[in-house]
Amino acid sequence: MTLRQKLLLVALCTLALPVAGWLYVRQMETLLREGQAQALVASARAMARSLVVVDAPLPPAGPAWYVQPSNVPITIDGYGDDWAPLSPWAQPLGQHARLMLAEDSHWLYFYVDVRAGQRRRADAGDRLALTADHLIVSIASGDDAQRYLLASAAPGPTTAIALDPEAGVLPDRINAQWQEDGGGFHVEFRLPRGLRLDHFGVGVHLAADGDPEPLTADNRPLLDFSPALSQELSRLAPDGVRVRVVSPDGWLMAQSGKLALPDQPLAERPGWFASLIYRSLVATRLDDAGAWAEDVPRIDLPEVRRALEGKPSTAWRVGEARGSVVLAAAMPVTIRGKLHGVVLLEQPSRAVPLLANRALFGLLIVSFGVLLVAGGVLLLFATRLTFRLRRLRNAAERAQDNDGRLDGPFPLTDATDELGDLARSFARLFEVVGGYTDYLRTLASKLSHELNTPLAIVKSSLDNLDHAGLPAEAEPYLARARDGVARLGALVRAMSEASRMERAIAAAEAEDVDLAEIVRGCADGYRVLAGGRRIDTSLPDEPIRMHVSPELIAQALDKLFDNAVSFTPADGWLRVTLSPTPDGADITLANQGPSLPAAMQGRLFDSLVSLRDKATPGEAPHLGLGLYVVRLVAERHQGSASACNIEGGVAFTLHLKGMARQRLA
Repeated sequence: MTLRQKLLLVALCTLALPVAGWLYVRQMETLLREGQAQALVASARAMARSLVVVDAPLPPAGPAWYVQPSNVPITIDGYGDDWAPLSPWAQPLGQHARLMLAEDSHWLYFYVDVRAGQRRRADAGDRLALTADHLIVSIASGDDAQRYLLASAAPGPTTAIALDPEAGVLPDRINAQWQEDGGGFHVEFRLPRGLRLDHFGVGVHLAADGDPEPLTADNRPLLDFSPALSQELSRLAPDGVRVRVVSPDGWLMAQSGKLALPDQPLAERPGWFASLIYRSLVATRLDDAGAWAEDVPRIDLPEVRRALEGKPSTAWRVGEARGSVVLAAAMPVTIRGKLHGVVLLEQPSRAVPLLANRALFGLLIVSFGVLLVAGGVLLLFATRLTFRLRRLRNAAERAQDNDGRLDGPFPLTDATDELGDLARSFARLFEVVGGYTDYLRTLASKLSHELNTPLAIVKSSLDNLDHAGLPAEAEPYLARARDGVARLGALVRAMSEASRMERAIAAAEAEDVDLAEIVRGCADGYRVLAGGRRIDTSLPDEPIRMHVSPELIAQALDKLFDNAVSFTPADGWLRVTLSPTPDGADITLANQGPSLPAAMQGRLFDSLVSLRDKATPGEAPHLGLGLYVVRLVAERHQGSASACNIEGGVAFTLHLKGMARQRLA
């Protein structure tokens, strides 16, 4: 991983800032909602107490039968077609039946649906009616009460017979319709609203159950929507809040207000994106909108169920309008320890989502702004640091490419930070290495100069010994001494020559030439010197114009050719290749012959290094200056020299970039 990537990773750690801000906004939103919920719970508690204090017509404690309003008259035919809109709120009646009650301006309607797999039939007037399938209907109005026996031996019209003595205005019989299907029977009848019934009871008795009490009925008070209680709620309800009173069975008894949001400028209303952000990232415990928002007769909500258990409860839901929420608070209404219902307050609002969204967006904008600034600063810092490190690296590589000598001043030595300390340490190190390298470069010329006088003394001494007339047995030793002096003299001359070549190469002048013509001319001249060896050339069709020294290039090729011929068999091959590169050109001379030892490939171009066999007495020694000259020529052209093994031979390559152009004063 690069330094820039590491600093970018560090910059990404600043993402913890928007995450922390998001958590803070969520906590803030939770606190705002808790505060609003506590305020609405306090309002619901105050309203519940007020309803008790003003003696409002609250529903009675305990279970009751709820009478639902009907918009159209119901036909009494024993079938449930007219009751279909009310069937979702049918009230259970024992284990096998359900009851529905409805009312209009004139009548109270009753519908009993009984599920029975086995049937025993008898008319109400039959003495066996109490042992057959029958219903016991009980009605009460004030102090008057009456029970009726309802049974039928066949589907169709039937009459419910009174079981008790005459009870005031209550009728002595009820006309009904009895219908049957494969799973049971249905009973439908109606009573005038003028009876002012306040209690109703019904008992389902099936002969198959063996009921020991065939005259019992489940008596409960009758409840319906109360306009008087609704009017009382309208006086007590806070503004902008819908208030509903629910009976202990969950039936809607009264209602005041609507879920209407206050008028708000269109520009301040949250859009779909803000609403999505609020619901996805900020809001917690937010239920979806459902039947709670509709005018249904029975309200079955979690907060209402908890309130019916005697525990105040709140809930948050998504509002009908985009970007709104609804807070519901349910408070039980108790009188002398008995539960008489629940007060349900519902308050729509855009304030909490709007405040949370504004805080979140503001915080996110600031956080991402800080993140971008921090990332940009770190990126600039990483770029500058990388650039300075690359300058140090390039200076070190230039020093290494130039055999330890610095190419100009070392960079960043005047910097005051840690990189400046590192640059100064490198500068001191390369100054010492450069001085030692310069000493080694001049060592050969110094040694050659210092060794000339001792060699002359030794040589003259050997000449004097030869004239002195030595014994015959000493002649071989004298010859070997002369040969050693000759070899030592050749080494001294070679060292002097190497120093002269370095100075000559450094002083060579360059010109713009076609490098392909130089290589082609050299290759043509080598064919005469190659003997039986084959020379192949691979040159580009287009000229390669470069600023080079033609004499140095030819000298380097001569050294490479001389080296290649000495290792190539008499019938072998040589190949000269010139190829352009993005920054110069490569000249390769390959020859057939033995491979290079792996340990010597890095030292071939050093001075006085040779792979040829040691010379025999009387022959001139191979001093290993040819490839050293090749390296000096390559470096003079801002390039390098390399050697590698190829299939069946060896390849030596000159990597040239051209000589630097000198500026005219």
